[in-house]
Amino acid sequence: MSYRPSWLTFGRYAAVTTAMTTVLVALGVYTSGTGSGLACQAQWPLCSDQLIPTLTINPDFIEWFHRVWAMITGFLIIGLAGWSWAGSRSRRTRIAATLAVVILPIQIVVGAITVTIGGLVPGGYTVSTHAAHLIVALLIVTLLGVVLLGRSDEGTGGDGGGAASTGPRTLRIAAGIGLGGVLFGALFSRAVPLVTYSPGAQAAFYLCSVVGYLGVLALVLRTPTAAIPDRTARRVRTLAGVGLAALFVTLLLGRDLVIYPGFWEGVNRILLAVVVVATTAAGWTLVGADRPPESEPESVGGAASRSE
Repeated sequence: MSYRPSWLTFGRYAAVTTAMTTVLVALGVYTSGTGSGLACQAQWPLCSDQLIPTLTINPDFIEWFHRVWAMITGFLIIGLAGWSWAGSRSRRTRIAATLAVVILPIQIVVGAITVTIGGLVPGGYTVSTHAAHLIVALLIVTLLGVVLLGRSDEGTGGDGGGAASTGPRTLRIAAGIGLGGVLFGALFSRAVPLVTYSPGAQAAFYLCSVVGYLGVLALVLRTPTAAIPDRTARRVRTLAGVGLAALFVTLLLGRDLVIYPGFWEGVNRILLAVVVVATTAAGWTLVGADRPPESEPESVGGAASRSE
């Protein structure tokens, strides 16, 4: 007997968990950008000697809200790993969900070190801890993406959790999401000086870019399909892989991980261009991939032989 509602499938649960984690990344960037990570009197898990601070928009509340969102998301990730071992999930899905839980404590510990300005560990609020915090967060997003975008040959386990068959149209949609996320994110990025790179702009950059990241990841994971020729699939995967790697580094450059002006600004723009070109090329490769091959024109000799 199942105690969960019929609408709650593994795929939907994975989608909610991935969405919560994506928002968490943007929320964490906003919290850091506003300096709210140094609020709560540098305490963790308490906030200014309180379990729940004053519920008004101030640095204490921003930091506390980020922690609560992270806690809920963490429990969802643990639940996802547990559910992945029930039913006939693929080995890759189980490993990815389990690894997300394994590295989750690292993210929690690094986050705690970051907001205590060193505390018992020297160098808490530094570039190195920020870098580690962001890298682990992106790794968790990637692992959740692997779970969400499980192969179509994965068993459903009786709960409708198996992924639907992936055709060229679905892959083109994934390419569109990837390209759209990257382009919208670029409008707020520090590499394209259209807006001030404020905390809000930083959060918008990461929210859009991580959505784009998941779209490109879908091309890498779901392109091996019988619906398109092997040659086309290999080209799409290669282009998407290049775009994904460049986008990962671009997301790292979105934070204060390096002295940014000059050289690194140029590198950031080049990487953004690589992501856009690679993702566009992958999507363009899929155009017409589901059309039947055109029949070759008849030879004159063949036509003549049938007319006799």
